[in-house]
Amino acid sequence: MGETHRVVYWIQRLSEFALIGWLSLLLLVDLAIAASNDEWAAWLNLICGVVGVLAVLWRRTRRVGGFAVLLVMSFVFTLVIGIVGGRGAPGLAETGSLLILTIGGLRWIEPIRRAALFSVASMIVLETATGRIPQSSMALGTGFLVFVGWSFAAAVGAYLRFQFERRKEAVSSVRRAERLELARELHDLVAHHITGIVVQAQAAKIVAQQKPEAVVPSLEAIANAGADALTSMRRLVSVLRAEDDAARTPGTRLTDMRIMVERFSADGPRVAFDIGQGITDETLAPEVMTTLHRVLQESLTNVRRHAPGAGWVEADLRLLTGSDGQGGPDRPASNGRQAPRTPPGRAMGTVRLRVRNYGSAADVRVSRLGGGFGLVGMAERVEALGGRLVAGPTPEGAWEVLAEFAV
Repeated sequence: MGETHRVVYWIQRLSEFALIGWLSLLLLVDLAIAASNDEWAAWLNLICGVVGVLAVLWRRTRRVGGFAVLLVMSFVFTLVIGIVGGRGAPGLAETGSLLILTIGGLRWIEPIRRAALFSVASMIVLETATGRIPQSSMALGTGFLVFVGWSFAAAVGAYLRFQFERRKEAVSSVRRAERLELARELHDLVAHHITGIVVQAQAAKIVAQQKPEAVVPSLEAIANAGADALTSMRRLVSVLRAEDDAARTPGTRLTDMRIMVERFSADGPRVAFDIGQGITDETLAPEVMTTLHRVLQESLTNVRRHAPGAGWVEADLRLLTGSDGQGGPDRPASNGRQAPRTPPGRAMGTVRLRVRNYGSAADVRVSRLGGGFGLVGMAERVEALGGRLVAGPTPEGAWEVLAEFAV
């Protein structure tokens, strides 16, 4: 799997080299034309070509700026040639650069109206540049060819933009679904905590009538339960309010995770699931337990979907404390918010769920959370808890999903 990613990386690099090499070849043709021609306008084409190649090289960091500079320069040079009375066809490198920038502009420039404006401006500038040709018949033919090239570039850019917008909308739908799920089930979390507080308060009332000295521990337990409830509710409600964060569902237990693993092993690859010491239903908050359950479920689902020939799956749940983990009561969350303090009675450290599958190549489309929207939603859940979720190949040749967050 690591070899697959290296192959994809080098294919991308080689395509970039080929693109720059093609533009450099066109630039050399422009240079040969300018050197063998006494017409001064040919040197303006060469200058535009150089600027165009630089704009393509810098298109990832200065996409709008380089595109705008090339458009303005090409249009100004066309006006200068027309006013002074120069002759010559538009530069090859200049035309090629404008077509490439049109594709990239339609794909990446935000908002879409701005991208469309740059695309139309590119078409106008390209068609205007054909006016540098003095013969009307040749100018008309060249203008038609340029328009065909621009139409193809615009179609490619528009298709890539459509794919990008469709994926962005799908990710947004996943996040909305997660928040709606939280809104439906928040009542269960509140009822769980409040019921415990009411029961303890009633018990304290009875104890106070018989043994008043035993009321203080009961009051302390009620205070701890209230702090626990407030912490969980703040976490969940803050995620519900956040526009780009996803929800979590409370109520899952370790037994549910074991049952899910057994059912998966019954009709799929064998799963070795190990729960480390120090992890119980009482040591982790309900929303943490549910997030772990959902990440494990999504990971096993992806194994069945993308690696059906996997020999076996390794899953382990660990509580890392001290020097082993990144935990602590106030570790900053990866989404920029401060992770809530650990409630009394909870474990302190970092809980880590790791799922690995062996014996089958993973689908590269899910690399770095890029192919499965389920993992996108799970990453939002984990990050909302102040943790992180990553997926990718390991040096040993396995595909790994790793989720960890402070508890």
